[in-house]
Amino acid sequence: MTAHNAAATRRAGPGAVRELIGARELLWSFVERDLIVRYRTPIMGIAWALATPLLQMAMFTVVFTRVARVDVGMPYPLYAYIGLAAWTLTAAALREATSSLSSNAVLVTKVSFPRAVLPIAAVCTALMDFAVAMLLAAVLLWYYDVGIGWAALLLPLVLLVQLAFTAALALLLAAANLFWRDVRHLFDLFIGVWMFATAVVYPVQLAGGRLGEILTLNPMTHIIEAYRDVLVRDRALSAGFGMVALVSLAVLAGAWTVFRRSERRFAELA
Repeated sequence: MTAHNAAATRRAGPGAVRELIGARELLWSFVERDLIVRYRTPIMGIAWALATPLLQMAMFTVVFTRVARVDVGMPYPLYAYIGLAAWTLTAAALREATSSLSSNAVLVTKVSFPRAVLPIAAVCTALMDFAVAMLLAAVLLWYYDVGIGWAALLLPLVLLVQLAFTAALALLLAAANLFWRDVRHLFDLFIGVWMFATAVVYPVQLAGGRLGEILTLNPMTHIIEAYRDVLVRDRALSAGFGMVALVSLAVLAGAWTVFRRSERRFAELA
């Protein structure tokens, strides 16, 4: 391990932030590259960002209003879209981050730079798509005449916690995919199961009993509900979300340490 990497493994939290700030131009170049490809035709780029949550919203609206008739305490399309938009941010970021190192093998093996930039760039790119998706959320809030209250000021906090949690998983999955290439192939199965274990499109109360208690242990369940709390219910963030915020920071620090300690083997594995 080089002296640079040895020192880097001892840095997490503020040290990680400083390193990424130092590499901000490189980080932005990767994000810009992905955005240029995706938004080369602006209309198609916007359609790309809206397609997944919008189509899923339509499908689940039929299921949970026409078939199951579930009461979610607000217009179901709004309930589903906010949950799906937030979920897509994490799912899309992790999908790209998982293969971010292996798909840039030439850079990883030939160029010296903070490899964490690659999975973090995937998170930033997904964040841009999320910003576009939230424009439609604003339209839905207006359409259903939902007034924005003081709790909406907490929206940036909810987003920061989600980004911290997502970045932690992105670092771990990107590294894991170099050691075990099956990680990428198992990802779609994992993300599909995780989505339904997050109660993205149905209330946790619908599960009930022990299953409902298990679902509340999922950090993403609290993050998704936090978006609905601050945007629709005008409600303060829950104690459960506070715990998730602390856990997310701890997991991010741990993930950064694991990633940097594994980094010395990336060149030979990529």
